[in-house]
Amino acid sequence: MDALKRQAAARALEHVQDGMKLGLGTGSTAKHFVDLLGEKVAKGMRVICVPTSEATRAQAQACGVPLTTLDEIDHLDLTVDGADECDGALNLIKGGGGALLREKIVAAASDRMIVIADDSKWVDVLGRFPLPVEVIPFGLAATQRAIMSAFAQSGVSGQMEVRKAKDGHVFVTDGGHWIVDAHLGKIPDAPRLAGLLSVIPGVVEHGLFIGLARTAVLAGAQGIRVVERR
Repeated sequence: MDALKRQAAARALEHVQDGMKLGLGTGSTAKHFVDLLGEKVAKGMRVICVPTSEATRAQAQACGVPLTTLDEIDHLDLTVDGADECDGALNLIKGGGGALLREKIVAAASDRMIVIADDSKWVDVLGRFPLPVEVIPFGLAATQRAIMSAFAQSGVSGQMEVRKAKDGHVFVTDGGHWIVDAHLGKIPDAPRLAGLLSVIPGVVEHGLFIGLARTAVLAGAQGIRVVERR
């Protein structure tokens, strides 16, 4: 599986041109992209990049990749990131690693987003992977009730749980927030649910990435498959 992820990352790297401003994703597949980009930079490629997490920042710095922020530049040419799920419209579920807020900010600031993944992440309907919802700890029960109402309005239901870190304590994002993971099974109308979640006070961001990805590069046993959003 790791070899497949690296193949997808290598194919995405073909879209990177000298002088580009890039968004660097977070997660196991995006990690390969940063490694491969670092090799290109070492050979003379000029890029400037915005990382989507502190983990990616540390990795990029170790690889010698030049970094900047969205305070210093006004837009990005390209973001390359992974996904926990991707459907035929290239709508995504992201946030399994907890970086969904920064990932969405960076993707939205980019002219183009390429998703890289192994083909197990390709689904007919989003929802098999638990949907992460980043929340403010204050008033959590009220926020969860509003989230449940949004689920009902969009025709889904399921259990929610506050994400725990490996040490058993509540997982805290880079922004200082918590994440509620919703086990929904299927999300038949992801754009509708995304809109309902976005207006809830207490919800900082959610893991539904709607209309952001332009291209998906999927690596499987039969090779690389590239899907473009219509």
